[in-house]
Amino acid sequence: MSSEAITRPAESAARLKGDRLIDFGGLALTIVTLGFALMAIFPVYWAVVTSFKSETEVIASGIALWPSRINTEAYEHIWTNTNIGIWYINSFVTSTLITAGVIVSSAGCAYALSQLDFPGRRLIYVLILACFMVPMQALIINHFVLMAQFKLLNSWAGIILPQLIVPVTIIVYKQFFDNVPREFREAAQMDGAGHFKTLFRIYLPMNWGITSALAIITFIGAWNSFLWPFLAATGEATMTVPVGITQVKDAYGIVYARQMASAVMAGLPVAVLYLIFQRRVTQAIMLSAGVKG
Repeated sequence: MSSEAITRPAESAARLKGDRLIDFGGLALTIVTLGFALMAIFPVYWAVVTSFKSETEVIASGIALWPSRINTEAYEHIWTNTNIGIWYINSFVTSTLITAGVIVSSAGCAYALSQLDFPGRRLIYVLILACFMVPMQALIINHFVLMAQFKLLNSWAGIILPQLIVPVTIIVYKQFFDNVPREFREAAQMDGAGHFKTLFRIYLPMNWGITSALAIITFIGAWNSFLWPFLAATGEATMTVPVGITQVKDAYGIVYARQMASAVMAGLPVAVLYLIFQRRVTQAIMLSAGVKG
């Protein structure tokens, strides 16, 4: 009994010491993570703070982490002297149509590759995988020539059509459709349902979480897209927000507060969307990373 009484306190002390070591390790990791998080968020904070400063205060010597007086002149200038409203409409319409087109076309393609048996199915899937490895920037000249020949430059169609090709969405959908038992499709066909009805009534509802995640991240990517809309839309009437904010300038040089205000207004919608659907966006990123791996 005495030996057990001596052993138990010793074990408890060793366990407590181990817990303390784990706590110190976790604390150190938390501090390091917090430091990296502050480094990542500081440029965003600096842009927001700068947008509320006057131009005189922005170019003044020294570093001011907070404006001496909240100044909204930059935002007022953008709303009253630019076509920011039209740019917002263009971005919303094109991003929404791109998202709808990508989801519907990718789901249909993935359903055919996953559930239907037809000649050349494997070859088509290999070609899709090959397209996934080619960045859009490598095809930008071909896209521009085609849109110019179709006379679609400076139009919503010219901005939307080249961005409908998203191979990763097809690959993700196919992976999940492969896990749906074929008995569901066979039962639907016995009830007289065609392939389109089977896709939209059975397969997509069964993978609704994946659809919503892919739709959100596709919308954010389309909203933030700059290179192709910059080439396809040269008139302010068809510019999207990321392209339009490049027109915020002054005859006397760079106006930093207005530039920062325009950048904040360009990123605000997607930032709000990300905060609302953070879990879905993270899920889509993990799915895309899993495919790339």
